[in-house]
Amino acid sequence: MDAKTTQAGLNELIETLKDGQKGYAEAMTDVEDADLKDTFKKYAAQRASYITELEDQMFKLDLKPDESSSVTGTVHRAFINLKGLVTSKDRHSILAECERGEDYAKKAYETAQQIQDLPAELKAVIEKQAAGIKQGHDEMRALRDSSK
Repeated sequence: MDAKTTQAGLNELIETLKDGQKGYAEAMTDVEDADLKDTFKKYAAQRASYITELEDQMFKLDLKPDESSSVTGTVHRAFINLKGLVTSKDRHSILAECERGEDYAKKAYETAQQIQDLPAELKAVIEKQAAGIKQGHDEMRALRDSSK
């Protein structure tokens, strides 16, 4: 395991998860439908638990989480805000933007799964989380498609 590569990959995942958590929290305020509020709340909580799991793994491996914020995530959150305002809380547009955020998360997990020689426990955590991210993506896409 290359510690620098692993640390950088895990920090990228954590930032992506933080962005997703904040994005879902923002999206909750942009919708009036109770079902979407509940869905967004569920995924915000999922992201928080994933962050904790990854930070625990980093602690076990004596790696340091990065405390800075990602520019991409900030731009994405701002776009969700703008979309909610411009489209008058349009369900389809908000779901489309959430799916776009899920695309970023899926890509980050695909990249993390390519890191060489990860410890088995960490690899299992990443694979489990990647499956949860894919499920979230697919749910956002299905909700978006059904909102046309």
